[in-house]
Amino acid sequence: MSRVEALTRAERLRPGARVAVVAPSGPVPEERLAPGLGILRGWGLEPVVAPHVLDTHPALGYLAGDDAARARDLTEAWCDPSVSAVLCARGGFGAQRMVDLVDWAAIRAAGPKAFVGYSDVTALHEALAVRAGFATLHGPMVAAAAFLSDPATRESLRATLFEPETVLTLGRSTGRTLVPGRARGVTLGGCVSLLAADLGTPRVRSSARGGLLLLEDVGEEPYRLDRILTQLLRSGWFDGVAGIGLGSWEECGPYEQVRAVLADRLGGLGVPVVEEMGFGHSPTALTLPLGLPAALDADGCTLTLEVPALR
Repeated sequence: MSRVEALTRAERLRPGARVAVVAPSGPVPEERLAPGLGILRGWGLEPVVAPHVLDTHPALGYLAGDDAARARDLTEAWCDPSVSAVLCARGGFGAQRMVDLVDWAAIRAAGPKAFVGYSDVTALHEALAVRAGFATLHGPMVAAAAFLSDPATRESLRATLFEPETVLTLGRSTGRTLVPGRARGVTLGGCVSLLAADLGTPRVRSSARGGLLLLEDVGEEPYRLDRILTQLLRSGWFDGVAGIGLGSWEECGPYEQVRAVLADRLGGLGVPVVEEMGFGHSPTALTLPLGLPAALDADGCTLTLEVPALR
């Protein structure tokens, strides 16, 4: 994809919809999955847990079962005509190991579905965009702490899934202007370390040209964020980006040090940049659609979608 283009939206959810829960990355503690499923049922949804969600790899304990099984769970959930959405249970590590094992031809043929996740799931957001042409939702996962404990996080996702026209303007009061200005483009992004890890792999974007790039991460020290951003800069991946929205940087060191790196590496791009927009690994995490046309107002610290996240 030489330029970031708007992608195909899925249909909104309605009470009674069946939603599949998958674990494409790390193992899922059952004691955290159960209350998350309860929240979904409280919304009137019927969650269906994929067969390998509670698996743990026999040798690599940071994986939810083997790569082929995790890829098969995703493919089968997506291709089940009775399933309206696919929600990830958690992130961690492992999506890149299984992404090339997914049956992308079958997923394209099945058509778009609401897909929700963040963190390691960034690899799948990118794959669904590039290999299938589907818009997705960067949002909280079923067994994630923010989804279980924070009402604002849950409401952002619920409204996006059921009443997407009510959440067209996104942002939080924490937002601050890093570089002023306004820009239009198509949303993309996620965990910046995953975007950098995609470089040089098959069937990925060559750049974020024309896009509104949404970035966040967790557990990366400032010098490592510098290296990640520098790699993306040197590769030309930031060439032509229209604007940048920044989320949370949990466990990345003192924020003033993180902010200095972000300003140094992104400030010279000549595009609007907003920081602390309230998405990512933060205690309150907004749901942000990826693959849709939007306007970024760095002065007002908002992202406004031109169309609802779901049809």
